[in-house]
Amino acid sequence: MLGKSQSSKGDSKLSSPMEEISAFLGKETVFEGKMTFEGVFRLDGKFEGEIFESGTLIVGETAIVKGKIGVNTLIINGQVEGEVYAQGRVEIHSTGKLHGNLSTPIITIAEGGIFEGHCKMEGQPHQKEDPDLFPHRKDVPISS
Repeated sequence: MLGKSQSSKGDSKLSSPMEEISAFLGKETVFEGKMTFEGVFRLDGKFEGEIFESGTLIVGETAIVKGKIGVNTLIINGQVEGEVYAQGRVEIHSTGKLHGNLSTPIITIAEGGIFEGHCKMEGQPHQKEDPDLFPHRKDVPISS
């Protein structure tokens, strides 16, 4: 970690996501509209609208987010309401709440975390079928 603590703001090769935060909205901030960003964005205030084609969104404990979210990674410590699409993963921490529809290949929910809604896990090309639609069907490899 020598030199990292003295690095300039333009250094994009830091190892910890907390060190790489490229944008931040504090807990007294209220934002309404559409947003895109690169890198890591931490939100501690209130947001209503759309976030698309973006990197990692960290929703802080004091944050309330309502709307449509399309990011690579979503880390929830506060409250999220709406439709969420995450290409990489969603993490709901112990203080996090997600109410709405979720589409992601990986989801982790810590003890105390809340998820209420519909979840569609994509990312496995051979498992795109809904298993509830075919309850009597066994998993059989598909031959080419």
